[in-house]
Amino acid sequence: MYGKAISACLHGVEGRLIEVEVDLSNGLPQVNIVGLPDNAVKESIERVRAAIKNCGFTFPLQRITVNMAPADFRKEGSAFDLAIALGILATSGQLEPGTLEGALVIGELSLDGSIRPVPGVLSMIESAVKGGISRVIVPADNAEEAGWISGCTVRAAKHLAEWSRTAASDSVLLAGKPAFSPSSPASSGIDGYAEDYADVRGQNHVKRALMISAAGMHNLMLVGPPGTGKTMLAKRLPTILPPMDERESLEVTKIYSVSGKFADRRQLVRVRPFRMPHHSISAAGLVGGGGIPKPGEISLAHRGVLFLDELPEFSRAALEVLRQPMEDRWVTIGRAKAVYRFPAHFLLVASMNPCPCGLSQWGTDNGLEEAGCICSPLKVIQYRSRISGPLLDRMDLHVEVPRVPYSQLSLQVSPLSSQDMREAVEVAHRVQLQRYRQSGILFNSELSGRLLREWCRLDAESSSLLEKSFHSLGMSVRAHDRILKIARTIADMEAVSDIAIQHVAEALQYRCLDKKHPALASFQA
Repeated sequence: MYGKAISACLHGVEGRLIEVEVDLSNGLPQVNIVGLPDNAVKESIERVRAAIKNCGFTFPLQRITVNMAPADFRKEGSAFDLAIALGILATSGQLEPGTLEGALVIGELSLDGSIRPVPGVLSMIESAVKGGISRVIVPADNAEEAGWISGCTVRAAKHLAEWSRTAASDSVLLAGKPAFSPSSPASSGIDGYAEDYADVRGQNHVKRALMISAAGMHNLMLVGPPGTGKTMLAKRLPTILPPMDERESLEVTKIYSVSGKFADRRQLVRVRPFRMPHHSISAAGLVGGGGIPKPGEISLAHRGVLFLDELPEFSRAALEVLRQPMEDRWVTIGRAKAVYRFPAHFLLVASMNPCPCGLSQWGTDNGLEEAGCICSPLKVIQYRSRISGPLLDRMDLHVEVPRVPYSQLSLQVSPLSSQDMREAVEVAHRVQLQRYRQSGILFNSELSGRLLREWCRLDAESSSLLEKSFHSLGMSVRAHDRILKIARTIADMEAVSDIAIQHVAEALQYRCLDKKHPALASFQA
């Protein structure tokens, strides 16, 4: 006797369809699972045996062979339990014929037959719909998550005992594409946050840089002494980011579903992620890894913000792995048996002190002495050298965050709020959506090659200014292109089509780390 069910497992953040074939034959009672199963799959037969028995069914006392195809692909996780159980019941004649025909079956079994939720259902069902499967059977706790994919009918199963010969279909949920409104409070990005930039006194030039960063999704470095508000400013960045559209929301939700960090399965992730890992994090924790690779912090920050506070305190190995994902927007993790690919399109925001003690002021002619800094120029060089030049080159904006004078703390004037800043960001966002609607990109930070030359043309005056700065600051070609992208974003915030000299001049002001500290320059000379 032969039966078959369709199930799925995860490969990175994508789903992969697996055929679960069941064969019953005469012989000594035993069960063999073949097709490169991992330990969780091998142990599933004991869960299946107990669940079938405790739900009033009969576990066949025959030789049972369970094959998982394709046989050369490693099967991982507990999502196959329900498919194996229903396959055995259908093959032994305890289910109605055709019950599993054309259906995707996902779920983990308890010993009493209740069906537990599994991670990654969104990715699995998406792959099933692409493969032509229109009916899915999932745990009840995963039903709403499954309903976010259009083109399929979802049955929410709570218990294996539901699958009797007379099982009714009253638990079928007709799944349609969910209503998605980027302007709803759940996705607005301000109403859902307790923080607001109105809490920050002064630092208006830094707020301006943060607006530019949010408008074009440009990487940002904040440099300043302790207590000037670097962390406070960075944590409020999500309140002014443009809302995610439906495609971005589904991408982020898939990652959180796969990683098991999905807090609420009843709704999509509609606010941009904000991740702030501790500086002791390893390279694998940052980019992903493990025996069975899982998404790291940069993938959990996909379409959102990754904030690295006190950047020089992170290990050099952890920081250097950021270089490739910052350019390619993907992380590729190779293993002996498979290669995994995770999305990593994030906005990197980092902060650092100007020196080890943090008291140096970058902009003064005699900064080390005037601020009471006790660090020698050599120590400052060693401190800054913890961050490699190639990584700094990938930061679009370098902004100094100085101390706030007491006069600004006591001012009664209302400071610039998140709502005010967001209005300017949304102007630029609408311009970019219209401009790149046929290009496959969303933000100016993604411009490259032909698109960069097409949309970042300069007049003679602006080109001359950029050329002089290019030579005087010793910029790389990458830094040159990033200044063009920043200038394009500044122009978009003003809703003008052409980049003017004032836009290029402002973009050049946000490269403070390209300029040598006066004390260091004299020391190096």
